[in-house]
Amino acid sequence: MLLSLVLHTYSMRYVLPAAVMMGTAPTYVLAWGAWRLLSAVLPARFYREVDDRLYTIYQSMVLFFFENYTGVQVIIYGDLPKNKENVIYLSNHQCTVDWIIADMLAIRQNALGHVRYVLKDGLKWLPLYGWYFSQHGGVYVKRSAKFNEKEMREKLRAQMKAETPMYLVIFPEGTRYNPEIPKVIADSQSFAEKEGLAILKHVLTPRVKATHVAVDTMKDYLDAVYDVTVAYEGTVDHKGQRKLAPSMTEFLSKECPRVHIFIDRIELKDIPEEQMYMRRWLHERFEIKDKLLIEFYDAKDSKRRNKFPGKSVHSKLSLKKTLPSLLFLGGLTASMLLTESGRKLYVKTWIYGTLIGCLWVSIKP
Repeated sequence: MLLSLVLHTYSMRYVLPAAVMMGTAPTYVLAWGAWRLLSAVLPARFYREVDDRLYTIYQSMVLFFFENYTGVQVIIYGDLPKNKENVIYLSNHQCTVDWIIADMLAIRQNALGHVRYVLKDGLKWLPLYGWYFSQHGGVYVKRSAKFNEKEMREKLRAQMKAETPMYLVIFPEGTRYNPEIPKVIADSQSFAEKEGLAILKHVLTPRVKATHVAVDTMKDYLDAVYDVTVAYEGTVDHKGQRKLAPSMTEFLSKECPRVHIFIDRIELKDIPEEQMYMRRWLHERFEIKDKLLIEFYDAKDSKRRNKFPGKSVHSKLSLKKTLPSLLFLGGLTASMLLTESGRKLYVKTWIYGTLIGCLWVSIKP
């Protein structure tokens, strides 16, 4: 029985990080809301500057858990610029941790507060987070025929007008690659075959609409496009077959020893402008990703597996970049919960913040 208790406790290692990250959300939203009201009469760029700083604090705390707490080794291949840039970040998509990988790279460029996401529309209903992501410059999009190009362009133009630094994360596959749902993979491959495109094994056929709108709208505002390929070590079974990538809870339970990230920085002049040609270009980029992942998962030489080709760097994140944020937000939240009035405000923020957020995103995109 004691052994079972120990094993159960060990498997619940994600509880503390999850409790802190979720538990500090009302505190963060209150701080952001106060600034939002105070900055109402100021130019938009002043609001954005402080909003980016607040976002940096929260996401630094998140990275404390996803990097320092888990002890995961982050292996980076290719050239990640040291300086921050206005970029579109294109990545393969296989799990919810993919969102955090963008943070891992951004913090190494001192651009963590600039991260904004193109998200599927259903995520806007997330309590507190869904509303805030929209306020921070995130773009919610619907799939296929329901995709609203005009809405996305207007939001991106508003960001440029406010001189908002841009680290726009897009997952062109539109949904996660999940080896446990072979029908999605088969449908993606059938579509590629029908369209005369190369059939991909470890990624899905990418969709071009969001990427095209983003590049076309911001082409004079961007410095580059980052083409990012991510692989999580330990996601192969005893038969050599690829398994499902780790969920956030599994990752926080320290079930992923290493993350491999390949970055290719692409100049805007090398990307076709017309959607038809950009679609072909994007598919070719995903062919490159597929070859990298075939090498990672399926290389005949076992010594070449579990790594990408080329030089790599084991990049360790300093506690100085994450621990102060944890102590700051954790301290503020604890102080609020120590008083009766603080606890009431905390609960009301969860309740009314969620209701107001849902109402807001149902009216405004």
